[in-house]
Amino acid sequence: MNFLRYLPLAALAVMTASCSKDNDANQQSKLEVRLMDAPGDYSRVVLDVRQIEVHLQDASSPDGWQLLPFQAQTINVLEYVNGKSALLVSTDFEPGDIREIRLLLGPDSYLIGRDGQRYDLKTPSGQSSGVKLKLDNVSLQERETYQLLLDFDVARSIVERGNWKPGNDKKERYLLKPVIRVVAQDLRGGLRGTATPAAAMPQVLAIRSSITVPDTFSTAADASGNFQLSNLPSGTYRVELFPTITAPTGQAAYRSVVQPNVTVTNDKVTELGSIRLQ
Repeated sequence: MNFLRYLPLAALAVMTASCSKDNDANQQSKLEVRLMDAPGDYSRVVLDVRQIEVHLQDASSPDGWQLLPFQAQTINVLEYVNGKSALLVSTDFEPGDIREIRLLLGPDSYLIGRDGQRYDLKTPSGQSSGVKLKLDNVSLQERETYQLLLDFDVARSIVERGNWKPGNDKKERYLLKPVIRVVAQDLRGGLRGTATPAAAMPQVLAIRSSITVPDTFSTAADASGNFQLSNLPSGTYRVELFPTITAPTGQAAYRSVVQPNVTVTNDKVTELGSIRLQ
């Protein structure tokens, strides 16, 4: 007997929609966009970033641009040097190819020179059609995390007008012609270990401390004490384990453990071995 025909249509629709959403969620990719900088001879270089979009079709097509969930903000790129990066976007994304990425810049970009003076940065193309960066062979797979790292070259991006002289309008001294290298990669780094005793059932945090605003990733050890975190960006992490269960009477108390300076590299799972919580 087909019992589904006895279900109210509304209930059946809810069940179908729920299953569809679960399946869609399982098939999603993850897309990250980050910004880092090569140092330049200035005190501050601030970019007024208004929108970030990616192009999903052939570059010759005017259609296919998709707006990413990014909150407009000003970013001092000189804070993100020596391995540090700013997380601009982290979002679920449909698997498939990405052809280009585009940054739309606002009118409020500026720099502070070594003389302490503020100079506006004009970027006519960045404020109209946006700064477009072509991508090669970027294809997001199901249940994988992909990172687009925008490597901003300050020294080559800021151009001083040849006819500018001290005493002229400060707004006219520099032009911003962004030179950005895109580093695209699957995030295949990870770490794993075993918590003992497993009965402590610890929560596990991996906090990437090698960036200005730390990223935190979490999981829980299984019944055997094993844990693993996957799809981690490369960097230096602080791994923290917090027992969620109190030790039985007569046994030593479970304790939290912190392991600093854990290095994660792409395409490799870092082994932490056995970590004692008692």
